[in-house]
Amino acid sequence: MGLTEIETRIEQACIEAGRARADVQLIAVSKVQPNARVEAVLNAGHRLFGENKVQEAAGKWPDFKTQFDDIHVHLIGPLQSNKTRQAMELFDAIHTVDRPKLAKTIARLAQELGECPELFVQVNTGEEPQKAGVTPAEADAFIKDCRALDLPIKGLMCIPPVEETPSLHFALLGKIAERNGLASLSMGMSSDFEQAIAFGATHIRVGSAIFGERTHD
Repeated sequence: MGLTEIETRIEQACIEAGRARADVQLIAVSKVQPNARVEAVLNAGHRLFGENKVQEAAGKWPDFKTQFDDIHVHLIGPLQSNKTRQAMELFDAIHTVDRPKLAKTIARLAQELGECPELFVQVNTGEEPQKAGVTPAEADAFIKDCRALDLPIKGLMCIPPVEETPSLHFALLGKIAERNGLASLSMGMSSDFEQAIAFGATHIRVGSAIFGERTHD
């Protein structure tokens, strides 16, 4: 499919939703993609990428940042507390703040480092036991606790259950964000990003549709 076609589809989805294209950021999910594919997308002018693992990002992005200006990399996978410092030094945003221990670790390191990436609280909208994220019922209190720690919470993130209609989860995430005064919604992937845009997504995460199928997981 490729970057150009995805950009065209985003443009069309924004028109249909009555939204400005500038209000939706495309995160090209580069996890486990060969460097040659990532470089091709960089050469096409794209500068915002998503990674799932701190170690993989650490082995990839410092080199690319010496070759290309203005690269932004977001962590969209789960973050272990012991990798927090490295993550905060590597990433411009972390989309997976999902538990008090992690929030407290980020707050402590932000004080120490004098800066902090933009943060998104991950909400487990489907309440799936195997997935990370606070439940919808816990979200308001957790957001309040993060703010009490002076964390720069920018928005919310979700990954809807595979077998359920994603729009129900996008609507739920939007409601939680609205009542907490949060402007950003990280939701929507290759298969459902048009629906996500219709429900107010500000950050969509598209991987295989841009890069081609991953070689392994």
